[in-house]
Amino acid sequence: MGSDVPKQYLELAGVPILARTVAAFHEHEQVHFIVVTVPPGDEERCSRDIVGRYGLSKVREIVAGGATRQESVYNGLQFAQGADLVAIHDGARPLVSPEIISKTILAAGASGGALAGVPVGETVKRQRGSHLETIPRGDLWLAHTPQTFRTELIVQAHREAMDDGFAGTDDASLVERLGHPVTMVNDSPSNIKITTPEDLAVARFLFERS
Repeated sequence: MGSDVPKQYLELAGVPILARTVAAFHEHEQVHFIVVTVPPGDEERCSRDIVGRYGLSKVREIVAGGATRQESVYNGLQFAQGADLVAIHDGARPLVSPEIISKTILAAGASGGALAGVPVGETVKRQRGSHLETIPRGDLWLAHTPQTFRTELIVQAHREAMDDGFAGTDDASLVERLGHPVTMVNDSPSNIKITTPEDLAVARFLFERS
């Protein structure tokens, strides 16, 4: 991001990105509690500047993350025991809609696992040495979050990945390797992940337009 401020604390229309993201789930009637994972040492800041300041009372725990995203999710899952379903979401996707949260919950309730995503709309190339090959895009998707699962299933998937030394690029990949089906739910392209200054500019435009 090129900022002295961690991206999750940068403001989107006057409110930190992380607060807007958590609020999207806080305001959803099917979400009963929230676990937030933050970099180690950020727990007090998150409690004070995000949860307390914005009245996000559904936040049950603020948990120190691990060295990787996968480790951070696993740390958070330890505090989600007892829930039938768990929705895992990137803190830097503040424009997630209530409709897509609902759709992944419904799909995960039926199949055990679901994720939001958008179909690949551009031509995809693969480099093979000095040659290029075109990959058919008809069945290709860009994975978003939320990714929602039966809690016992995603916990099992994380534990087996840890035991096997497997690192996935998202949580769905951990469930896929168990041979369990995961349902793709068509998302809006507006549910962007903010990782660069350009992303933040786009998010501000999308937020003002909504």
